[in-house]
Amino acid sequence: MLGFLQRPVVVTADINLNVVALTAVGLLSRLWQLAYPRAVVFDEVYYGQYISFYMKRIFFLDGSGPPFGHMLLALGGYLGGFDGNFLWNRIGAEYSTNVPVWSLRLLPALAGALSVPMAYQIVWELGFSHCAAVGAALLILIENALITQSRLMLLESVLIFFNLLAVLSYLKFFNSQKHGPFSPSWWFWLMLTGVACSCAVGIKYVGVFTYFLVLGVAAVHAWHLIGDQALSNARVLCHLLARAVALLVTPVLVYLLFFYVHLLLLCRSGPHDQIMSSAFQASLEGGLARITQGQPLEVAYGSQVTLKNVFGQPVPCWLHSHQSTYPMIYENGRGSSHQQQVTCYPFKDVNNWWIVKDPGRHQLVVNNPPRPVRHGDIVQLVHGMTTRLLNTHDVAAPLSPHSQEVSCYIDYNVSMPAQNLWRLDIVNRESDRDVWKTILSEVRFVHVNTSAILKLSGAPLPDWGFRQLEVVGEKLSRGYHGSTVWNVEEHRYGRSQEQEERELELRSPTQTDASRNLSFVARFSELQWRMLTVRSDDSEHKYSSTPLDWVTLDTNIAYWLHPRTSAQIHLLGNVVIWASASLATLVYALLFIWYLFRRRRRVCDLPEDCWLRWVLAGALCAGGWAVNYVPFFMMEKTLFLYHYLPALAFQILLLPVVLEHVSDHLCRSQLQRSLFGALVVAWFASACHVSNTLRPLTYGDRSLSPSELKALRWKDSWDILIRKY
Repeated sequence: MLGFLQRPVVVTADINLNVVALTAVGLLSRLWQLAYPRAVVFDEVYYGQYISFYMKRIFFLDGSGPPFGHMLLALGGYLGGFDGNFLWNRIGAEYSTNVPVWSLRLLPALAGALSVPMAYQIVWELGFSHCAAVGAALLILIENALITQSRLMLLESVLIFFNLLAVLSYLKFFNSQKHGPFSPSWWFWLMLTGVACSCAVGIKYVGVFTYFLVLGVAAVHAWHLIGDQALSNARVLCHLLARAVALLVTPVLVYLLFFYVHLLLLCRSGPHDQIMSSAFQASLEGGLARITQGQPLEVAYGSQVTLKNVFGQPVPCWLHSHQSTYPMIYENGRGSSHQQQVTCYPFKDVNNWWIVKDPGRHQLVVNNPPRPVRHGDIVQLVHGMTTRLLNTHDVAAPLSPHSQEVSCYIDYNVSMPAQNLWRLDIVNRESDRDVWKTILSEVRFVHVNTSAILKLSGAPLPDWGFRQLEVVGEKLSRGYHGSTVWNVEEHRYGRSQEQEERELELRSPTQTDASRNLSFVARFSELQWRMLTVRSDDSEHKYSSTPLDWVTLDTNIAYWLHPRTSAQIHLLGNVVIWASASLATLVYALLFIWYLFRRRRRVCDLPEDCWLRWVLAGALCAGGWAVNYVPFFMMEKTLFLYHYLPALAFQILLLPVVLEHVSDHLCRSQLQRSLFGALVVAWFASACHVSNTLRPLTYGDRSLSPSELKALRWKDSWDILIRKY
């Protein structure tokens, strides 16, 4: 029974020393002097403020992408003991002693370092030689732009890591399909593919391009699997279900998990609250929650309310009125009603308060017990500070002549009677007798006389309207739109019938003794929608560029300049690698088309296994470049050189694949192979030389003279190369 104790326990493992060595040099290149420079470098000023928000658990909204990337950067800050106290307001600002620079830059650097052995593994799993795999890894290792981007508190290196991990995991899964389907390793690599795809999308939305690429390749392989007559119908169904769970369901669940953790961490009110709905704001600690807690839930006749527009564009604002009237004649010569102005005001103000009145009664207080307002009820809205009723009539709005003017009615004793009855339409009701609820109900006000709907046009009024936003009566309803929908944000039951007492009541704070919480699904849906629709700053930038500039490397970005010396960091690519990768992509496309036409003529230049390997390499590498590059031509946003790096990583993987193919299949004799090999060695030496030449701008650890800086421009680097070789 104890015989096993008489023999030593032996564990054997296959260790690929190539992977170990590549990992080591990758770590060295990315982690060396990682805390230098100890200053804010370019977009660190942008990501750093979000890390501080995480440390302080303050809610923020970033329309550039989902929260997973920000959380990874914040994890580095958390591990380094960062307290979030640093003012991220200027590029080049020196970090204070409480900022753990090394920890904050660690995860992007690790991602960049691990991309080196991952490139080796991908080319190897594609079925190419160790020499080609090592070549791909070395090119990733020495490419200057990839080094620079991975050594800073930025997200491109992390995105590239998960892109490559998704491709590598799928290749591992695909190759294990031949030997052990449904084995533990088969399931591991399949599930890891889905998780990696979700992580790529969770870093930046552009990660979805790689996800779609992997899905497309998996779909083609699944189609071939369906046609495999050696598999039973039940077996095929199991294969399809496994792929659906791993590549469709799992990424969605992981993506939701990112937002769940994000919202769990950011529980406090912050500077980005106002773009969210009142219900969302009220679910956060502090801010609006301190105002809305303890408010009555059901709106009743006599309730005092503020009405916020749900659309929140161009800025969040509240229905507002004041003593000023519309001018008799507008600048364009059109006349107005000269009634009291009604606008949408983007700040909290006592003039935002309205009283919900029963048209059949004169009182402006809430009965005991309160009489709730329901869907379909007719109401009047009385402006709290001026006691005039919300009104609209057949007079053109000041800036939207096809819509009706909205005003508070002033009786001028002329032939223009008041038209101040509104029908309440609860948009998100569950039944036709739903009660109007604070924060939760989204409502429209439909004018009884004209059927116009109270709407925020969003146009800023001229100086006579104090640049506040225009509110109109929309005559033609075009279905649901957020600009016609309002919700009660602040609410109290009115108790004072006299105007002076009521004004004091309107100015007093509400009670705070209860809280309301939105469900995770509701908060996720709203946050995701806001992230997708928030307007980004599309202004031109000094270092912005076009996708065509990236391929020719006719652009760079000055990331950091030393305040006292000429040391500096630039995002500048290795021209030899970039040009060669573009040429390899063109060569691959031409060879692929040539082989395709030849195969159509029943001429097979490549054995079937070589052809399938060639096609799969093109689908993943050339396809990875295309899906991560071409969409930028259709994006209306400010673009920078670093947007090209995920596409470049795939293009670099294709380069040694094409070189090996040329050597093995196009060089006919041993002499040709030897000459071609010598050319490849010389080419790689030139790439290493350019990488070393650009090293001062990659690491920024050496002062440079003006002549040295000029010589390091990529167009002049050819002269350096020619003089040396």
